[in-house]
Amino acid sequence: MAAAPSARAADEISIAAAADLAKCMQELNAAFQKDHPGANVKVSTGSSGNFFEQIKNGAPFDIFLSADIGYPKQLADAGLADKQSITVYAHGRIALWTTSDKIDVSKGLDILKDMQLIKKIAIANPDHAPYGRAAKAALEHYGLWVAVKDRLVIGENISQTAQFVQSGNADAGIVALSLIIDPKSGKAPPHTYVIPVDSYPPLEQAAVLTSAGSRNPLAKSYLEFLRSDAARKIFDRYGFLLNNNAQ
Repeated sequence: MAAAPSARAADEISIAAAADLAKCMQELNAAFQKDHPGANVKVSTGSSGNFFEQIKNGAPFDIFLSADIGYPKQLADAGLADKQSITVYAHGRIALWTTSDKIDVSKGLDILKDMQLIKKIAIANPDHAPYGRAAKAALEHYGLWVAVKDRLVIGENISQTAQFVQSGNADAGIVALSLIIDPKSGKAPPHTYVIPVDSYPPLEQAAVLTSAGSRNPLAKSYLEFLRSDAARKIFDRYGFLLNNNAQ
């Protein structure tokens, strides 16, 4: 995870973004900078829970894009963010993913019972990563948590979790769909099973202006951009929903 930013110029925005946005943020920033060509947008990606603690401890981020709306609400309640600025930008989705031709993910999460085929399973840390909590909830929903917990490889955030699968350090993993989907086709890669959204609590993702950001006109402009049709189209391409009932 990138370090918290230090002092910034007037034309600079400092953003703390949930790790599931790692790829999406590049397109969002490029689109924003078309209308604000002088803007210097600095993004740190990582676990929402870790950013929550950093902002509580004074990290000077302007905008926090969290994978869990609970963190922005807590910051607002503590007087560290602008409650009126809280903006739900997506409901995230999780998927079972492997790079192995031998693992038939069409069977859903039940395939994880095969201890010979799947020795290591990656999830994000459920203690501070919303996608990790979602993964644990889905495993519990299907009665699989006890069967798999001794084979888990825990990622610091959902981006690292996907890297474990990509590198082969895990045989399969429960990852953010946004990190593996092809934004051009809107399709997930081979060997992907999109986990039904009714098997885990909604991943209601929200952005908020921090106290520092509420004094930064450019940060306010970026938040307005996140509410725009242009931003919505980018979120859609990366598999993010606003209607959590959709699949």
